[in-house]
Amino acid sequence: MSSKGEIDEGLYSRQLYVLGKEAMLKMQLSNVLIIGLKGLGVEIAKNVVLAGVKSLTLYDPTPICLQDLSTQFFLAEREIGKPRDQTSQPKLAELNSYVPVNVTSTLDENILRTFQVIVATDTVSLEEKIRLNGFAHENNIKFISTETRGLFGNIFVDCGDEFTVLDTNGEEPKSGIVSDIEADGTITMLDDNRHNLEDGDYVKFSEVEGLEKLNDGKPYKVEVLGPFAFKIGSVKHLGTYKKGGVFTQVKMPVKLSFKTLQESLADPEFLVADYGKFDRPPQLHVGFQALHQFVVKNNGQLPKPMNEDDAKQLVSFAKEIAAQQPKVIAKDVDIDEKIIKELAYQARGDIPGMVAFFGGLVAQEVLKACSGKFTPLKQYMYFDSIESLPDPSKFPRTEASTAPIQSRYDNQIAVFGIDFQRAIANLKVFLVGSGAIGCEMLKNWALLGLCSGPNGKITITDNDSIERSNLNRQFLFRAKDVGRGKAAVAAEAAIVINPDLRGHIDAKEDKVGTETEEIFDSAFWEGLDFVTNALDNVDARTYVDRRCVFYKKPLLESGTLGTKGNTQVVIPNLTESYSSSRDPPEKAIPLCTLRSFPNKIDHTIAWAKSLFQGYFAETPENVNMYLTQPNFVENTMKQGGDIKGILESISHSLCNRPYNYEDCIKWARIEFEKKFNHDIQQLLYNFPKDATTSTGAPFWSGPKRAPTPLTFDIENPYHFHFIVGGASLRAYNYGLKGEESVPDISYYKQVLSTVQIPGFSPRSDIKIQASDDEPDPNANNQLEGDAIDALVASLPDASSLAGLQMIPVEFEKDDDTNHHIEFITAASNNRASNYNIDSVDHQKTKFIAGRIIPAIATTTGLVTGLINLELYKVVDGSTDIEKYKNGFVNLALPYFGFAEPIASSQGKYNNKSYDKIWDRFDINGDAKLRDLIDHFKNEEGLEITMLSYGVSLLYASFFPPKKLKERLDLPITEVVKIVTKNEVPSHVKTMILEICADDEEGEDVEVPYVTIHL
Repeated sequence: MSSKGEIDEGLYSRQLYVLGKEAMLKMQLSNVLIIGLKGLGVEIAKNVVLAGVKSLTLYDPTPICLQDLSTQFFLAEREIGKPRDQTSQPKLAELNSYVPVNVTSTLDENILRTFQVIVATDTVSLEEKIRLNGFAHENNIKFISTETRGLFGNIFVDCGDEFTVLDTNGEEPKSGIVSDIEADGTITMLDDNRHNLEDGDYVKFSEVEGLEKLNDGKPYKVEVLGPFAFKIGSVKHLGTYKKGGVFTQVKMPVKLSFKTLQESLADPEFLVADYGKFDRPPQLHVGFQALHQFVVKNNGQLPKPMNEDDAKQLVSFAKEIAAQQPKVIAKDVDIDEKIIKELAYQARGDIPGMVAFFGGLVAQEVLKACSGKFTPLKQYMYFDSIESLPDPSKFPRTEASTAPIQSRYDNQIAVFGIDFQRAIANLKVFLVGSGAIGCEMLKNWALLGLCSGPNGKITITDNDSIERSNLNRQFLFRAKDVGRGKAAVAAEAAIVINPDLRGHIDAKEDKVGTETEEIFDSAFWEGLDFVTNALDNVDARTYVDRRCVFYKKPLLESGTLGTKGNTQVVIPNLTESYSSSRDPPEKAIPLCTLRSFPNKIDHTIAWAKSLFQGYFAETPENVNMYLTQPNFVENTMKQGGDIKGILESISHSLCNRPYNYEDCIKWARIEFEKKFNHDIQQLLYNFPKDATTSTGAPFWSGPKRAPTPLTFDIENPYHFHFIVGGASLRAYNYGLKGEESVPDISYYKQVLSTVQIPGFSPRSDIKIQASDDEPDPNANNQLEGDAIDALVASLPDASSLAGLQMIPVEFEKDDDTNHHIEFITAASNNRASNYNIDSVDHQKTKFIAGRIIPAIATTTGLVTGLINLELYKVVDGSTDIEKYKNGFVNLALPYFGFAEPIASSQGKYNNKSYDKIWDRFDINGDAKLRDLIDHFKNEEGLEITMLSYGVSLLYASFFPPKKLKERLDLPITEVVKIVTKNEVPSHVKTMILEICADDEEGEDVEVPYVTIHL
């Protein structure tokens, strides 16, 4: 952000879609103070700086110690002894040039008054937090307290006596088309479309006929009657409903009140993070207070790892506090000594996954406090992941095994023990992707020492390069890295965080897929301990998932969408895989709606992008093929499709070729007239505003809006930008000098004054599809006989245009100087004006047209933290499915949901059970086809009826004897060669064969696939 109240949309593009411009401008006015700069404080600071507040101030003059390196990723061993805040400041400032990062040497009240939000972390005593919060509450300063101890952590939020939330959830306002409004205010939806409203929501109306007073923008409170109807109260006094109407949800401000830390200690309000541990928050509320008391009574020292005496003392303190706070733990409820002791055992621990989780959560609460966007957490949340502890029979934890060894990993050893730390260090891991999640993953892995041992290795691959917009959330990258490969830069940054990784990271730029199976071959996959996805598309995730299933490797999967995030753990022979469940396909816009009957902005944006592609990408490509391929016309006619449209566009492009920028301006003006005036007039000629359907109902009703032709006005910004964008893109297509040489609007006015605008004459031969239920009268746009001959004859001779080549445009959403989004925004909003649809700005257009995935660093950090807590369970190799957790979070609400993974489904044949996902028949060696068939008959009791390799059928019981004789005594690879006419590639070490088989009863049964190990 700049100091002028402007937002750098190139840097903050994806975050803008999450927070919105208003919230980000409010953040630009907010000064934030963070007290305590161990790992948790710096994690919060990192996310807050990336988000773009006005300024960040740090306070923690404590000298750096070796153990700080366990979670403080900005520190190095050479900096031990220096102040935490002074050392962290320049590295945090480097993350975002728009956010000044300062250090304060004092916390006196005059300094504290300058902040909008104060965050106190785990270096601050409870007494000091109470003092700071009391001052903040009195002065309308938002206050957040947080700390992590091993696998335990908490957060407390106080936004003052009266805090206004402007948007509770950040979701798009719901809207829908009304079919009826009764006198009592009952609203019925059109065509059984769900309204998706809840009791207490507010809506406003537009386009209602008969009850025009409803269209005044006043919000009405909703009472839900069912999924297709709701009530707003009597409308008798407003008139009688005739037809039409659109409702739109109105986001109403919500006021919240918060208690101080002092007031709430004995009477807390909890947000439950994990409903599987519903009774845990009160226990930890008392436990953390006891921990602060322990520190006071023991000269500032926390309980020692696995020390029984210290643990018993903590339990004693907890019982005393519980007796004084009956609203927290009732007198008939016992203190959970096991949990309190575990808190004592781990109190000196500092775990990267926990720090990442709370760092993302707290930073999001800071942004809420600054902006009023999303619902703040009320008021306490406790979270633990003690199920991440390893099996004590494999990795016993004792005072000796958890004692410090004077290493950067001491705070992790304090929780898991030295043997588990060594196991972590000697793993072989594959990270697929090094974008936002990949950067966070590598940071956490570097901190915990993953793969840093003599046998450890991280392989990371990403075929993408760094763009400026990545810098807002992919924090291992800096401005100097723009243009470089993501994987290499991320690997270098991880080594800076932890030099122990030097020589243990292999960074690649290869896309993981079928085309790189020679690189990521069987030996590679078989050598891995587990795989982690950091991908942003379903196809790549699905491919990696299939590889993991085939090679039986655990997979850690995660993703984010704005403030929402999810995690999934895939464990061989235990859980279902990523591909076992898929999101429903995205609902496509009906073609009829897109062409003629849009009713919302998504429709006009999709139409405008299609127009963009047709004008500036597809047409130039077709022209180039016509000029270079001698049989282009014949081949096009054979392929079918919109032959008329293709040939007409080629003819127009070559016969009306521009020779300067002025010609391009004139072309854009005529196209404006065609698209926004003539085409609309033709539509109204086919379907006049008083048209009726075959049943006598008004044609223009329900979702169909009767359009209005536009009259060109250069002073209208969308009309003007259609001309500028269209002319500039057409100039690019023809290699002409474009808009950069044009001074101002007066030049365009002068050029346009010379344009002859053709008049409109309706055509009776044009047919328009009225509904998707009807056949398209223009299907394939076919031409025959004289018409096609005339069109072909209109094409200029390609040989006479030797050397001419058009330059197709390749859509790029992030460059605001290339006119792509400018043109699409203008075209979309002009069409929206045709149909009386509210227009949207270029940012919203870019989001929809560019199919941008909204993203913010806070969610990414939190989700990566959750995945790293699952990583410990994978390393432990637990086969207890109840230990693992899949998670879903929505930081806007905030909401947390955890559940054990779904178990993989089981199958059965001949009284033998098998895992439908993970099991297969393994055959070693290139067996002969006959031997393979006999093996299944004799060993499995299965009669193979068909055997296939990919799409090739190798064997079928119905094959003629001659074909069987040719194949039965050949090795499988030879049979494949005969059928496919190709050798099995030399890098292929395993072959997958699918079989159909009958069981011992002669019944067709589902069975696993066959793997041939060559």
